[in-house]
Amino acid sequence: MEKAVLDPEYRPSENETFMNDRQLEYFRRKLLDWKSALLADSKDTIVEMQAGQRKLSDIADRASEETDRALELRTRDRQRKLVTKIDAALRKIDEGTYGYCEDTGDPISLKRLDARPIATLTLEAQERHERKEKVHRDD
Repeated sequence: MEKAVLDPEYRPSENETFMNDRQLEYFRRKLLDWKSALLADSKDTIVEMQAGQRKLSDIADRASEETDRALELRTRDRQRKLVTKIDAALRKIDEGTYGYCEDTGDPISLKRLDARPIATLTLEAQERHERKEKVHRDD
């Protein structure tokens, strides 16, 4: 697929053909920019953690630093999972299936995709999925 040239002010519109080349390129860029930011953030964390290896004698300071480190690692783990979802969305763009609900095959709203470009379900399908999850969790 040839990449469309985008005006920096471009925003997908309901008045266009759904998932045309411009829309696909818009979402590809959005996903790649998000991924780059997450990866840069991770690199910064690694550098900070390596530089922050210091011997603290005060037990309260050590406990506080360990808590901060654990929180940072949990955040990085969530970001790692997010990068996996971003990669999956980029594959869907390449395969021509991006923007369509995995449950119903219906188009996912452009507003939803703009807010959450890794969305794989329409809002209605997502709500059904969450209700079903809640019912099973309550068992």
